[in-house]
Amino acid sequence: MDRILPHNDGLTMTNPDLLFNGPAKAPLTFAFAHGAGAGMDSDFMEYFAHALAKGGLRVARFEFPYMAQRREDARKRPPDRAPVLIDTWRSVIAEIGRERCIVAGKSMGGRIASLVAAEMEVARAPVRGAVYLGYPFHAPGKPMGSRDLPLDAAKTPTLILQGERDPFGPRGELETFKFGRGVTVHYLADGDHSLVPRKSSGHTKEQNWSEAVAAIGAFAERL
Repeated sequence: MDRILPHNDGLTMTNPDLLFNGPAKAPLTFAFAHGAGAGMDSDFMEYFAHALAKGGLRVARFEFPYMAQRREDARKRPPDRAPVLIDTWRSVIAEIGRERCIVAGKSMGGRIASLVAAEMEVARAPVRGAVYLGYPFHAPGKPMGSRDLPLDAAKTPTLILQGERDPFGPRGELETFKFGRGVTVHYLADGDHSLVPRKSSGHTKEQNWSEAVAAIGAFAERL
């Protein structure tokens, strides 16, 4: 059953409400952040939250401050500055507890999660795992290496789900990137930034998304 858990210490701009799906007694919680352009109730976020919950994971969705404000007044805003996004992630992990938390995110939400996961590794207080869906390795049209990445030294168990033709990091580029020993990359056939293939590929969105859910479930079981 879905529910929103408000914080009791006074809601701040970086201390978001959590929308839960899945069993409350699940041993792991999949903290799931949205991308830059759509909130936690996009078709993508809804599909993965409900499918993973059905598979036994506890899923906690939340929104960054700029997206929460957009929901209130319908005014489109750019993402918050990186320190605000990072503080929001820290707050979510503190609420869930790092020992049972898998940090996860779509695009920007995943990139910010990876920065926090790297920070917690340095502090020797790592989260349980990390899952990134459509990781933005670089802006479309920019070369690999144009954006600082924390994935070359990642030790935290990490699963990256990447469309083969994602303009933010296609398979051909990623296969030449040296990832940290904790990182596994799972490619979705002909997938774009949302893991969606072209009709001419012979694959469907449903197949790719279902495959991604199965990969996440298997990853969580290994943890």
